[in-house]
Amino acid sequence: MKKVLVAVALVMGLGSSVVFALEVNSLTAVETTAQAPQDEFTKIDAKELPAEVMNALEKSYEGASIKEAYVAAKETGKVYKVIITTKDAQEVTVLMNEKGEEVKA
Repeated sequence: MKKVLVAVALVMGLGSSVVFALEVNSLTAVETTAQAPQDEFTKIDAKELPAEVMNALEKSYEGASIKEAYVAAKETGKVYKVIITTKDAQEVTVLMNEKGEEVKA
């Protein structure tokens, strides 16, 4: 009878240790999506750039071509974002005001 009780105790001990050894993976994954801030620039044709901006670009970036042009109205006036391709095929983004002066972002 003692052997039966010992055997039952061992089986119950092993059975309960297996239950406690189970790993619970019920973590819920939270997915976050970062939304890019709205770009306030509006795309324009390169022909719509003021002469001052065109002259400044030709002077500062000789031999470069205009890939894209954008405009935004700010408190200080219009700001032009011009993406140019330099002679060595690098893309450069330049911000300029209406007077053709470079503006810090």
